[in-house]
Amino acid sequence: MGYRVAVVGATGNVGREMLAILAEREFPCDEIAAVASSRSTGTEVEFGDTGKMLKVKNIEHFDFTGWDIALFAAGSEPTKIYAPKAASQGCVVIDNSSLYRMDPDVPLIVPEVNPDAIDGYTKRNIIANPNCSTAQMVVALKPLHDAATIRRVVVSTYQSVSGAGKAGMDELFEQSRAIFVGDQVEPRKFTKQIAFNVIPHIDVFLDDGSTKEEWKMVAETKKILDPKIKVNATCVRVPVFVGHSESINIEFEKEISASQAQDILREAPGIMLVDKREDGGYVTPVECAGDSATYISRVREDPTVESGLALWCVSDNLRKGAALNAVQIAELLGRRHLRKG
Repeated sequence: MGYRVAVVGATGNVGREMLAILAEREFPCDEIAAVASSRSTGTEVEFGDTGKMLKVKNIEHFDFTGWDIALFAAGSEPTKIYAPKAASQGCVVIDNSSLYRMDPDVPLIVPEVNPDAIDGYTKRNIIANPNCSTAQMVVALKPLHDAATIRRVVVSTYQSVSGAGKAGMDELFEQSRAIFVGDQVEPRKFTKQIAFNVIPHIDVFLDDGSTKEEWKMVAETKKILDPKIKVNATCVRVPVFVGHSESINIEFEKEISASQAQDILREAPGIMLVDKREDGGYVTPVECAGDSATYISRVREDPTVESGLALWCVSDNLRKGAALNAVQIAELLGRRHLRKG
C-alpha cells in the first residue's frame, strides 16, 4: 500500500523536479496529483521518465482530504493560503517556501542532519524545507561538527540563476544572447546585468546591511544544526544556470586536520568527496547538475585560526537544495510515522 501524494506548484522548476525525483526514487505512490494555479489548470506535466502525463488540477478547488502528503513548491503567498488548509484536512505538508522555516512549531529538516526533529511535525502538520544554500552547507558541516564541534562559519556563496526560478534562467539566456549580437541589456529579474557579471545581492536588504538570503543561512543553520554556531554569510548571484557553490571557512573547538576531515567527509551520508590536488581535481556546478550528492573539494587547513578548515561545496540547488530534500523528508516521514508502502 502506497501514498496519495500531491505536488503543489507542479508546473514550476522545483515542482517538475519533485515529480521527476518521486519517479526516479520510486517513491511508493498509489496516486499522484499535479496541482498549480488556475492559469495552469488542464495543462499536462510529465511524471518523471515513467511516460505518464498528469493533468494539472486547480489549487483553488483541490480537496486535500484523503491525501497523505503534499509537496509545496508554490511560493510563500499561495502557501500561506493553501498549506494550512491542506494540513487541517489531514494531509502532511512539506513546504519549500521560506514561510514556515523559523516557526518554532514547524520542524526544519535536512534528513542527513537532523532526522529526529521531524517528530515535531504533528504540532502543525507542516514540515519546512530549508533554503537551498543552507541545505547543502549543513550537509557538509554536520559530520565535521560531530567530530570537532564548530564554533564559527564564514561562507561566501556563488548561487545560480535557477534559484530565482525560470525568470532568472530566462534572463541569463536572453542577456547572454543580446551581448553577443550587440543588443541592449535590460535587467528585469535581477537588480543589475547578470550575464558575464556577479551580483552580491539576493533577496531584500535588512537594516544591518545583510540581505535576507544571508540572514536565512545564519538563522536556518542555527535551527537545523546548533544554535551556538556563529555564522557570517555573503550571498552572491553568478551567471550559472544550475548549481550553487560555496566557499566555507570553519573554526572548530577541537583540533581537526584536513586529512581527518577528508576521511570523515568521505564516509558521510549525502556527500561525495572529490579532492585531488591537481588540475581539475575538484567539482564545479556544471558537473553537479542533475546529481543528488553534495560535492566537497579543496579541503585544507586554515592557518589564520587555531583550529580551522576551508573547503569548497557544490550541489544542484534544484535537487538537494529543494526537490530532492523534500522527497527525502517524505521518505523519512513514511519510515518514522506514516508507515505505508
